[in-house]
Amino acid sequence: MSTTEITEIVREKYAAAATRAGSCCGAPALDHVSPITSNLYDAAQAEGLPAAAMLASLGCGNPTALAELKPGETVLDLGSGGGIDVLLSARRVGPTGKAYGLDMTDEMLALARDNQRKAGAENVEFLKGQIEAIPLPDASVDVIISNCVINLSGDKDRVLSEALRVLKPGGRFAVSDVVTRGEIPEELRSDVLLWVGCLAGALDETDYVGKLSAVGFDSISIEPTRVYKVDDARDFLEGRGLDVDAIAPQIDGKFFSGFVRATKPSATATAGRCCG
Repeated sequence: MSTTEITEIVREKYAAAATRAGSCCGAPALDHVSPITSNLYDAAQAEGLPAAAMLASLGCGNPTALAELKPGETVLDLGSGGGIDVLLSARRVGPTGKAYGLDMTDEMLALARDNQRKAGAENVEFLKGQIEAIPLPDASVDVIISNCVINLSGDKDRVLSEALRVLKPGGRFAVSDVVTRGEIPEELRSDVLLWVGCLAGALDETDYVGKLSAVGFDSISIEPTRVYKVDDARDFLEGRGLDVDAIAPQIDGKFFSGFVRATKPSATATAGRCCG
């Protein structure tokens, strides 16, 4: 399947999710409870945020709780969806900071901007574009976050390269993503619907570290935040036409939500490496 085909499938799925979350009925973005996307934010974080921002959350973690954002920083959320992580980031960086959200889906951008208006967040800007071609200048942000979006890309090398480009020297890459550990049955990789459900496009943790290193990041680490067991996988795969009983024992504990950290080398470190 081509990168373009993957992009269009993801766009359609997330457009539908935005429409559902932004409806008058206040429906969740998904019509079922997912073990990956549920219970990510506590009541204190949700306080003061529009309900639609919570309902539209399709993430697999809470990067704003782990990214150690500081007042005055500029942060960019790749694949910002309904805007919850952007709004939470805006709180953390304060009025002297800036929080950007980047999304390719018109429906999600409309929902996010409406949520921004309702939240009264003035230090927020939502941009239209793809995470493989970030519409910001070189060395323009301090921190990049993302919530279960990079695994959806058909060109992860390009995403990571772009992330490095827009980070300032010493800038931080701090994303939540679904990561695999060990061999995953081919049936899961080939089912196109699972690209949208986060599993089929997930990188193995060794590959993730290798790709980050190859584009130029250092201080790389992956911290599991929620490991998925057979029962989680059974619920996740139900109704997808797969033989759950045959597949479930093969994936027990082999995929997890993880917090992926890396740093763009500082100018001093880069100069030293060049002169070596």
